Amino acid sequence: MASIKWSDKPYFRWLTLFVASGTLVCCVLPIVLVSLGFGAVAAGLFYNIPGLVFLAEHKMWTLSLSALLLGFLAWMIWSPNQQCPADAQLARHCQQAKRWNKRIFWLSVSAWSIGFFFSVLLLPLRQLLDM
Repeated sequence: MASIKWSDKPYFRWLTLFVASGTLVCCVLPIVLVSLGFGAVAAGLFYNIPGLVFLAEHKMWTLSLSALLLGFLAWMIWSPNQQCPADAQLARHCQQAKRWNKRIFWLSVSAWSIGFFFSVLLLPLRQLLDM
């Protein structure tokens, strides 16, 4: 019986990125909307989509889970013993997929960092500076 190697499953990488993007919905999207002057849109989203309120109320769990998933995804992207096929065309597609995985990963990490900064660090820093 062959063992399942999760790093070989491209759909699992996309699923991990999708789940990790919960940070975008709970923390980054409202901040961006309010910063751009669309506070009423953010309020409307929270009013019409009850799941957003749940994510925002449990933002530490959301951020922790998404950080864990991003760490797992980093391990999958940069794990050793990954080989592309010997066929030139398939190898080119494999290398292109690896490049896109890395780009999407770093985009997700930056979105997570923005969400973490604004939802966890900004208020304590502001209170510290006001003293």
